[in-house]
Amino acid sequence: MPTLNANNALINFAETGGGTPVVVLVHGAGGSHATWTRQLEGLAETARVIALDLPGHGRSSGEGCPVVAEYAASVRAFIRGFNAGPVILGGHSMGGAVTLTIALEAPELLRGVLLVGTGARLRVFPRLFELMDKDYGEAVDFIQGYGWSPAAAPALLAGGRVAMLETRPAVTRADFTGCNRFDLMARINEIRQPALVIVGDDDQLTPPRYSEYMAKQISGARLVRIPRAGHYVPLEQPDQVNAAIRSFLRWQRLT
Repeated sequence: MPTLNANNALINFAETGGGTPVVVLVHGAGGSHATWTRQLEGLAETARVIALDLPGHGRSSGEGCPVVAEYAASVRAFIRGFNAGPVILGGHSMGGAVTLTIALEAPELLRGVLLVGTGARLRVFPRLFELMDKDYGEAVDFIQGYGWSPAAAPALLAGGRVAMLETRPAVTRADFTGCNRFDLMARINEIRQPALVIVGDDDQLTPPRYSEYMAKQISGARLVRIPRAGHYVPLEQPDQVNAAIRSFLRWQRLT
């Protein structure tokens, strides 16, 4: 897979499609670009789609960052490295926090934002940190237990567990530390880019009220709630997520 040097880390990424718009997708805590596998497949005829591994995740070099702004700095450098003009930046969970940070701090890089299963503030169960200090496998089981809709196929749950176990414990702990510190509640109404907010109806980690708040605070934002989906909505209901993104791109005339 291709790589790009950004902020002293070699960033691994997957790419499909071509032309414009360019859609860059950022995964969540303890994850990798594989979160967006079905979007890489399903949006290739609509856009140039790029999904990256954050530093310390997947096949990217580097370490985990306990502050979301540090990941945002790497993603900004990654976007600039493509020299492809303003992009549409999408993020899931912690990746949404990265997206919001860049939308506020470097708006010139973005044509629009996709906020998927995320929030303007991300609080983490204290129990999760206790488990991470004790037994990483148990911590992964804890977060996965809250992550999926009851409607999710068992194979998805098993795959999600394996994927998170592949991330180094120190990296995942740093991710959740960064999430717990993240709070842009007071600034989210400053975002001016076209925004699509997607949430699963069964999301227990970033509940629908988080998305409803963002959609109300961001002028002109479009909110899409996906039934029979939990926190990992891009994997649970990919066809509905892809349809929402395609509709958003047409609606904003970004294609």
